Amino acid sequence: MSELLTAVSIMFIITGPLLLAANRYDLPTVPFFILAGVIAGFAMDGFGLDEELTLEIAQYGIALLVFSFGVGIDFAAVRSVLGDSEIAALGQIFIVGSLGIGISIVLGVAPTEAIYLGIAAALSSTIVGRALLQTEIDLRLIRGRLASTIQFVQDLLAIVFVLILGTGTLELGPVAAAIGYGLALIALAFLVNRYLFDIIGRLADGSDELMILGVVSLLAAFIGAAEFAGVSIVVGAFAAGLAVRHDPIEYLGLFNGLESIRDFFVAIFFVTIGALITFPFLETGHAESVEKVLIAGGLVVLTVVVKPALTTAILLAKGYERRTATLTGLSIDQVSEFALIIAIQALLIGAISETVFDAIILAAAVTMITSSLSQRYDEQLYRGLVNRGLLPRAHGKIDAWSDVPTDLSDHVVIVGYGRQGKRLVETCEELDHPYVVIENDPARRETVRKECNALVVGDAMEQYTWEKATVEQARLVFSTIESDSVSRQILSADFNADCIVRASEQETALELLEAGALYVGVPELLAGQQLVEHVEDLLEGDLTAEQLRAARQQDLELQADATQPHLQ
Repeated sequence: MSELLTAVSIMFIITGPLLLAANRYDLPTVPFFILAGVIAGFAMDGFGLDEELTLEIAQYGIALLVFSFGVGIDFAAVRSVLGDSEIAALGQIFIVGSLGIGISIVLGVAPTEAIYLGIAAALSSTIVGRALLQTEIDLRLIRGRLASTIQFVQDLLAIVFVLILGTGTLELGPVAAAIGYGLALIALAFLVNRYLFDIIGRLADGSDELMILGVVSLLAAFIGAAEFAGVSIVVGAFAAGLAVRHDPIEYLGLFNGLESIRDFFVAIFFVTIGALITFPFLETGHAESVEKVLIAGGLVVLTVVVKPALTTAILLAKGYERRTATLTGLSIDQVSEFALIIAIQALLIGAISETVFDAIILAAAVTMITSSLSQRYDEQLYRGLVNRGLLPRAHGKIDAWSDVPTDLSDHVVIVGYGRQGKRLVETCEELDHPYVVIENDPARRETVRKECNALVVGDAMEQYTWEKATVEQARLVFSTIESDSVSRQILSADFNADCIVRASEQETALELLEAGALYVGVPELLAGQQLVEHVEDLLEGDLTAEQLRAARQQDLELQADATQPHLQ
C-alpha cells in the first residue's frame, strides 16, 4: 500500500505544475498529462518502484473510467442513431482490424500477437472521445450522438474481446464460461437499473452523499463479482455503470460527484500511459527499437488516418452531411483504453512480447496527443479538406428527417428547440406566424415533429441546412444556441433576414452587434437583469412571493422537458 501511495503521489506532484502551465497558456491538457507520466516513470524507477505497480494502477484506473462511461450511457439517445453507428463501428473494426493484423504479419510479428495489434488499431477510446466531445454531447449535436454511439458499440465488442482473450485460450469451454459470466453481470446490471436503483434513491432520502456511497457500493459489488467469476474487473465496472440510472436531472448531486471522480481517474489514466512508455533507442537496443517504431508507426497511421477516413466515408454513404461525418471521424482517432487493458492482460499471461506491448503503449500515447490536437483544430482540418475538394456533399439524412412546407415565406427561423426555442414556437403559433425550427439533436426529432409545424434536423454550420429552412424568404433568424461559432456563422451567411443570436460573454456580444446582429443575448446578463426586475416587483408589491415561486417552478419544469425529452 505504501508503494501505491508513493507512486500516485509522484504522479500528482509532477502533474500539478505542468497542468498549471497548460491552463495558463490555454494549451491541450492531454500532452501535458502524458509528459507528466513520462517524467513520473523515470522518477518511480529512481524510487525502485516496479512496472507491475504502474500496470496495476492503469488497470484499476481504466476500470473506474469504464464505469463512468457506463453511467453516462443514455440508451434513448443511442437508439436515435444506432443503426448507422453500428454499420460505422463494425465496418471500422473489420477493415481497420484486418489491416492491422495484415501489416503486423508483414512486419514479422507472430500471427497470435498480430491479433492484439489489430484490436489496438480497430478500437477507439471512449475516455478520450467523451472528454473531447463533452461539449458536443451537452449540446446534443448529431456528431456527438454518432461518436458516442459508435464508441458504445465498440465497447460492447471490446467487452467480448476482453472476456475471450482474458481466458488465455481459445478452447470452447473456458471461452463460453467467460462470456456467460459477462452476460450474467450485464443482465444483473439491467435488473438493478430497473428495479433496485430507485429503491436506493428513496432510501437516500435526498442525500447526495448517501447516493454516491450507494453507487460506490454497487461498483465494489460488481467488481467483486467479476473477480469471483474470474473475469476482468473492467467487465464488472462496465456492468456497474449500466446499473446506475441515467437521470442527471433527478440525481444531479450524484452525477456531479461522479464527474469529479471521473476527472480524477482521467488524470491517473493519462499519466500512467506516459509512465509506461519505453523510449526506442534510449531504453532498448537498435534492432528492437526499429521493430517497435515500425509497429507503432503502423498503428498510428491506421488510427489517425485510415480509421477517421473510413468512418467519414461510411457516414457520407449513409447520407450524413460532410461536416458531421468528418468531425465524427476525427473524434475517434485514438487507441482504445480497452485495447490497453487487453494488452496488459496479454503481457501478464505471456501472450505478447514486451516489444509488441511497448509498441501499443507508444501508439496509444501518440494518438491521444494527436487526437487532442485534431479536436482542437477540427474545424480547420474540415475546411481544408473541403477547399481541396476531397469531401463530396451529402444531405440524405437532412432530407429524410426534415419537414418544411414548400410555400414557406416571411417566416421565423428558430435555431434550437430548448426552453427558449419552445417559447418562441408557442409565441409564433399564438400570433399565427409561420416558422421553422432547426434542431441538431436526432434524439429530439420525434418530439419536435409532434410539437412543431416545420423542422429541419441538421447542422447550423452547414449551408444546406439553411437552404432547407428556406432562409432566403425568412423575415427573422433567432438562434437560441449559446455558441459563438454558430452565432458568427449565422452573421457571416449571405441572407437578408434580421438575426438575433446569443453570446457567452459581453465582449463577444459587442463584436456580434458590430458584425450586424439585430440583438445579442448574454445568458448571465439577462438572468441578472431578470432577477433585479423580480426583486423590484416584490418590493413594490407588484408580485407576491407565491407568484414568483410558481412562475419559477413553471420555468424549471419547462426547461427539464426541453432538455431531456429522450429520457422519458
